[in-house]
Amino acid sequence: MSVVERDMVKAMADTLYHRGPDDEGYYCGPGIGLGFRRLSIIDVAGGHQPQTNEDETIWIAFNGEIYNFQELNRKYLANGHQFRTRSDTETIVHLYEELGEGCFAELRGMFAIALWDSRKRKLLLARDRVGKKPLFYSWDGRRLLFGSEMKALCAVDHAHDVDLEALSDYFSYLYVPAPKTIYRQIRKLRPAHYLVVDAQGIREVPYWELRFAQPRERAESDWCERLMEEYRTSVKIRLISDVPLGAFLSGGVDSSSVVALMNELQPPVTTCSIGFTEETYNEAAEAREFATSLHADHHEQIVNPQAVDIVEKLAWHYDEPFADSSAVPTYYVSKIARQHVTVALSGDGGDENFAGYRRYKFDVRENWMRSLLPAGVRRNVFGPLAQWYPKADWAPRIFRAKSTLESLARSPLEGYFNTMSSCPPNMKHNLLSGDVLRALNGYDSIEVLRHHYDRADTTDPLSRIQYVDIKTYLVDDILVKVDRASMANSLEVRCPLLDHRLMELIAAIPSGLKLHGGRGKYIFKRALEPVLPASILNRRKWGFGVPLATWFRSDLKDFAYQAIFTTPDSYLNYSFLAQCWNQHQRGQRDWSSLLWQALMFKSWQGVYKVT
Repeated sequence: MSVVERDMVKAMADTLYHRGPDDEGYYCGPGIGLGFRRLSIIDVAGGHQPQTNEDETIWIAFNGEIYNFQELNRKYLANGHQFRTRSDTETIVHLYEELGEGCFAELRGMFAIALWDSRKRKLLLARDRVGKKPLFYSWDGRRLLFGSEMKALCAVDHAHDVDLEALSDYFSYLYVPAPKTIYRQIRKLRPAHYLVVDAQGIREVPYWELRFAQPRERAESDWCERLMEEYRTSVKIRLISDVPLGAFLSGGVDSSSVVALMNELQPPVTTCSIGFTEETYNEAAEAREFATSLHADHHEQIVNPQAVDIVEKLAWHYDEPFADSSAVPTYYVSKIARQHVTVALSGDGGDENFAGYRRYKFDVRENWMRSLLPAGVRRNVFGPLAQWYPKADWAPRIFRAKSTLESLARSPLEGYFNTMSSCPPNMKHNLLSGDVLRALNGYDSIEVLRHHYDRADTTDPLSRIQYVDIKTYLVDDILVKVDRASMANSLEVRCPLLDHRLMELIAAIPSGLKLHGGRGKYIFKRALEPVLPASILNRRKWGFGVPLATWFRSDLKDFAYQAIFTTPDSYLNYSFLAQCWNQHQRGQRDWSSLLWQALMFKSWQGVYKVT
């Protein structure tokens, strides 16, 4: 078997320079090539990769952080192994020698791992439980390519076709859900899975599942005590770093709680915030006030996003169409944070774990209303009413009767899909070209949610939807957004609220303590009362957004029109898009979300020369 060419592996690794500007390393042997770009965090001097065991029969390239590596060293590896570094990477190598494929279930942290066992001629790829670190691969039956971003694979294999189901999913959800990518030939390794490639072929194996099946009954005070104990541990183990470390701070409950616990453990905390010139989107004052109360080393910058400049930059970093517009502020806060720290803790995961999104409240209410009337009655009464009722994008959700009536006419899953869809089925039918619709042959993007909805081990409606969100929206929107925006700036982000042991504890809390009396995060806020001031706990929830509607009538207008309409393709119905554009410009209807999706799709096409 021939040795894999180093030049090919280096070409792949070079596309990921932004993820690891501090160091590079390569191992090439018969049938295997590993390349690595390093962002040095732990054991800066000695943590060079790829690493190997003592007799150089096992090799590893690893992206992420293992927070319990010292505990694992004591538990499994005290005898019989020679450690040449202080890095968590070497722990994984020796843990594999001890436990084989069972090693991944022992890891507490975020990771994408490639591990080569030369004795068994076996390659293992593994991804952390929640999907904080990305891992892509392509397999043609003969050769497997893999990397942390798709651009690494595309550096040596340019023959890729658009996956039309993935395209349809993108316009439903704003993102392409795993295991799909926008290309048919490239797949995402799913969270909590590892991939085995050996002489028998290729197989994907799950190693963890989040279970809601057995909620435990405890007094609120007991839950608060247990939550804070596990939460403090989760924050504490994420403070291990040999380079400057800080936190994102928005002024909301989640990020403020992370900063407050960091301040207890390791003061003073370095905090980073952004503000916007548009007051509606500006939380800087609240973040500054809280940072001042903790005597934090606070850094704040007011940014005026250059909409035109950021679009193509985001299209390049995200590799495939991605239309969550909060990627814009996430990129800017990461850029500012990197000026002061190399590692930042964030509050991501609080809304999914503790039912913090407003949509959970509406979904629970709609499910209660569904329980009062048979499905046939709801379909025949609410369906026609929804068609008659005018659409009111401008109104608060509670007054958007059309959306509510549409949801009530459907099953619980269909109703939630209607809520989550950026581009509902009727609209998407108008948006996609006839050629694409025929090729889809009836494919429905609701199947993405149904796969997880049917697998949830609970009949509790709220827990079931939380499970679906954790498997889809959290993985492929929130965590993708944070990973690409932070890595674009060579910044590592750690998420204490997504520690798997903390998540297992939260999943055991009865749903009535998460969404209680119409209030999300009820038990979380109760637990945080000794830690955070009432002004933060009782704040109205802000979104981390940008003024898209205004941009499409001002800053982005000319650029977006040219990007969307001057190079038509066979995927979209441009007469429908033109209608949406004109209505938006006249102020008749807010089409900014759909136009942003179209713009990011067309920008991706332009950057990656996709026809």
